[in-house]
Amino acid sequence: MAERGRPRSFDRQKALESAMAVFWDRGYQAASMSDLTEAMGINPPSLYAAFGSKEELYREAIAHYTATESDEIVAPLRRAPTARAAVEGYLMASAKTFTRPGRPPGCMIVLAAVNAVGVGEDTSRILREMRAASVAMIAERLERAVAEGELPASLDPHAVASYYVTVQQGMSIQARDGASRPLLEAIAHGAMAAWDELTRPQNAAA
Repeated sequence: MAERGRPRSFDRQKALESAMAVFWDRGYQAASMSDLTEAMGINPPSLYAAFGSKEELYREAIAHYTATESDEIVAPLRRAPTARAAVEGYLMASAKTFTRPGRPPGCMIVLAAVNAVGVGEDTSRILREMRAASVAMIAERLERAVAEGELPASLDPHAVASYYVTVQQGMSIQARDGASRPLLEAIAHGAMAAWDELTRPQNAAA
């Protein structure tokens, strides 16, 4: 028997992509079921049959965002030859990605910190863990630089990583408020001006 309510042309992946864009632009609570079903090109029974609930759809959407939208931002952390170049590349790629034409401005995961009102504790935890993962990724790159002698052994990788992720998260909010790519790049350059002070040996800080 054919599944009730589902159009023959239903493309689950395309529908998920459309739902992601709605959640990214409006947040969880402000994205109504009618907004979602209109963007996805399906009716409510099809949405529930395919995704279970609005919150389950949201969780799939944030997972899809992570899988498809974040690689350009994190790539410098994997590929840049020095820790400084890695962090600067991370911020500059964020400035570019947060202001791409045809996409909602900012980072969906960062913006979820303020616009995911109404989600359950499990979803909130997933979002917190995703944001924490950014700090962990930068800290790991800094730890490698310490091990290789590029940065001093006295460095606190978590503190430095937290600083630069805080800057990047602020850039996401600025992008949502209409900041241009050049302005975000200027913010990134300003943050990198603090690099030498943040990474100098502690015994030289007297």
